[in-house]
Amino acid sequence: MSQPVDGGVAQVVTDLVRGQRAAGHRVLLACPPGGRLAPGATAAGAELLEWPARRSPGASVPAETARLRRLVQAAAPDLVHLHSAKAGLAGRLALRGRLPTVFQPHAWSFAAATGALATASTRWERYATRWSTSVLCVSEQERLDGEAAGISAPFAVVPNGVDLGHYAPAERRAARLSLGLDLSDPLAVCVGRLCRQKGQDLLLACWPAVLRRVPNARLALVGGGPDAQALAAQARALPEPYRVRMAGEVLDPRPWLAAADLVVLPSRWEGMALAPLEAMAMARPVLVAQVPGAREQVPPEQRETGLIPVQDPAALTNALAEALSDPLECARRGAVAREWVTARHDVRTMVARVSDLYQKSIIGGQSTPRVPERI
Repeated sequence: MSQPVDGGVAQVVTDLVRGQRAAGHRVLLACPPGGRLAPGATAAGAELLEWPARRSPGASVPAETARLRRLVQAAAPDLVHLHSAKAGLAGRLALRGRLPTVFQPHAWSFAAATGALATASTRWERYATRWSTSVLCVSEQERLDGEAAGISAPFAVVPNGVDLGHYAPAERRAARLSLGLDLSDPLAVCVGRLCRQKGQDLLLACWPAVLRRVPNARLALVGGGPDAQALAAQARALPEPYRVRMAGEVLDPRPWLAAADLVVLPSRWEGMALAPLEAMAMARPVLVAQVPGAREQVPPEQRETGLIPVQDPAALTNALAEALSDPLECARRGAVAREWVTARHDVRTMVARVSDLYQKSIIGGQSTPRVPERI
């Protein structure tokens, strides 16, 4: 079960479906229509169960929970895997521990909230762990944050992975020509959903100061989302020439990653973002905020230059300017990053470790059902 249906969560779910189907398992996916998840997971071999559900909690939760309960009763699965906070809410209310249940927060719900909502989210997560056979975190820091919030759960940690064949080093010149970009200007690329979480507003706010130090630098924001119009207006309001390209949502981010000298993601919160892993797999260095998962995904020797404090415009400005003023050093860092991701973030390793967690979570040690591949 998953809500959201776009971004990194959708990619992780699709990768798991593909790996589980290749291993012979039957996989059913309950998710809302729209977005990339349903078609991607269906193509990977999932049987789709339509689950209309809003992204945020609200008055729709009782109906969404009842719908999930009916879907589970009809499907009779051996195990249920709940992806992200909304599916974790409705799914655990629907199941209440009646089946082996793996909950994967993909960033804690209380990390995205403030005030009374953050307090309520924390209390819910503490309470709902009684209905989780396992709580799957994508980083050690995510697990530690859960424990610090008072969540006592059977935790497991499996870092996110990427397809190293799909995200492979590519020639920068060809990518820039295909995108109509200057061949020599230093380029920073931010790939991610255009929303408050990803921090593109912070990036735009510091961009004029970066240009004062690196006048020929360029910035590209790649992605769509609820803040697309507001961010486009913020970019247009920058002093001319602001040298920012709003690329919009793309089916394949690889040309933009290949074209970049540096990939930047100044998130306010994460579990473990996929975009930096994809960039490093393509031998591009990253600059990311020190949210959960960030320190663990950046090579140790690059943590001083590749990590910045959360919501620190001065640090973001300085790190961007220093990196973009030295493209040769960016290329060197990118090669090291590729080796790091190859050794630690192969998607096949992620799928295997999640499969092992499923086996351990099944009641009585029974194996999950296996079926012949579709013809």
